[in-house]
Amino acid sequence: MKIILIEEIPNLGQIGSVVEVAPGYGRNYLIPQGKALKATKGNIARFEQQRASLLALHAKEKDVAQALADRLAEITLTISQRVGESARLYGSVTNVHLAEALAERGFEIDRKKIDMPEPIKTVGAHTAVIKLHPEVKAVIKIDVVPENA
Repeated sequence: MKIILIEEIPNLGQIGSVVEVAPGYGRNYLIPQGKALKATKGNIARFEQQRASLLALHAKEKDVAQALADRLAEITLTISQRVGESARLYGSVTNVHLAEALAERGFEIDRKKIDMPEPIKTVGAHTAVIKLHPEVKAVIKIDVVPENA
């Protein structure tokens, strides 16, 4: 199935790309989510008329995401957790904990956008990546401290 991408989709293409996808993926996910249009002659012509406004909107979203990424890069989240022997945590620090800590600071970030290779299980300095936009990622610093310190 050929579709026109209305927004950038990682590993698929840029805005305005005409790509071939599996029929179910296009029909059941991309088109209902508003991420793509079926590539008919009428839709291609209509998209070409709207291309400039869509690209401007995409650039504006990227600028907003970059500004947020710059603000996030300046902060360090301090999370206190119960600690056992050898500076090992009881439990772990996950993206849910990070989303809550960011919310306390006034940043409403969806936990699904916080990318951690694995949960944090030790005391100390760590980092995590937040995917704010397909082209913009923010790296946040996390300092895990013992709860009774």
